[in-house]
Amino acid sequence: MRWILRSKIHNATVTDAKVEYTGSVTIDEDLIEKAGFLPGEKVLVASNTTGQRLETYVMVGEKKSGTICMNGAAARLIKKGEEVIIMGFELSDKQLEPKNILVDKTNRFVKFL
Repeated sequence: MRWILRSKIHNATVTDAKVEYTGSVTIDEDLIEKAGFLPGEKVLVASNTTGQRLETYVMVGEKKSGTICMNGAAARLIKKGEEVIIMGFELSDKQLEPKNILVDKTNRFVKFL
């Protein structure tokens, strides 16, 4: 069994960072559905801006809002305005066909990669 990439939101822009919030990354519900994430799922967030990487979990944001909000301690590492990649993995003994999506600067779906 290996950890295989299952879902990815590529080149999203962090719209907010709330240190006082209790953990997680809030993601627009449309993007969650397109990429195939689940609420509460553990994800890896990598900043293309700083190179910072962290693990957190998915919370559902308002549909069609473009929200990508870092919450809690994660907001100290990845800030508003940074470009990020959000990845989900699955433990599998078979190759998976990942659902990778590209978004524009306002976090609107552009295409499947």
